[in-house]
Amino acid sequence: MIGITKKIIFLRLDFTMIQNTIKYMSKLILKASMGFIFILLLSVNVKSQTMEIGGMVGGSYYLGELNPALPYNQTQLAYGGLLRYNLNPRWSVKFNYYRAKVQGSDETGGSVKDRNLDFKSDINDFSLVAEFNFWEYYTGSKKNYFAPFLYGGLTYFTFKPVSYSGVELQAIGTEGQNVGFNGRSPYNQFSFALAFGFGIKYSLSKKLALAFEWGMRKTLTDYIDDISTTFYLEGQNINPDISDEILSDPTMSHDAYMQRGNDNNNDWYNITGVTVTYKFDLRSNKRCNSTSWK
Repeated sequence: MIGITKKIIFLRLDFTMIQNTIKYMSKLILKASMGFIFILLLSVNVKSQTMEIGGMVGGSYYLGELNPALPYNQTQLAYGGLLRYNLNPRWSVKFNYYRAKVQGSDETGGSVKDRNLDFKSDINDFSLVAEFNFWEYYTGSKKNYFAPFLYGGLTYFTFKPVSYSGVELQAIGTEGQNVGFNGRSPYNQFSFALAFGFGIKYSLSKKLALAFEWGMRKTLTDYIDDISTTFYLEGQNINPDISDEILSDPTMSHDAYMQRGNDNNNDWYNITGVTVTYKFDLRSNKRCNSTSWK
């Protein structure tokens, strides 16, 4: 028993250290990305030069009550499309629609004993971000064909948590939302997020480009996983034949007002993938004065 206790203690310490490191690095990237967007809005006054349209495929995961600190835990498929306007060799504006899947469970990533909760959800991610290339980059260039970049912007997304057994969790009010417990009401299944990340661009040919991107979404909701506040039922009175009750407290061992989640920390999700884009030249037929675009 002593060995098990020590293992649990060290595991929780590792979770805390990893989570704090992720949050610290994410804040640095986010601040840098927001700064780049501010500079872009103040300084860019040129007409869009080229447009790229393409697709993305990769993976996604979430951070929240059921996975507080493990990157790429239970990674799921993510894919979608994007449109990028290249303002100049350093700055771009990108709009994307990505469809991602996320999931989590106490069995694989949770840090709370005797809770036994799980969820999975599809996410529809609509993001508008500004990209800053560390080096001058132009798709089709023989000189400036490679560049790392940072990006930051805003995301609107929808989600719909369901249990592993397929029951829609928001509809049944697992924290007493449907009965107004402690003044609670059903949460929205859409929200906004701050999007930020980094990547690498590589020009494959005059028209084709390849890019790798890693991106976090710091959301404004704590209900992607349907867990945020407290239990609302008396554990000893739960009827295991009623899905609403058993999905709220599967172990039937908690009383009302006992902690179910942490409403001080909103959920995050990540989308990591590879994009392939095709370039359309929007410039006039006149020769471009900037030799850096050659």
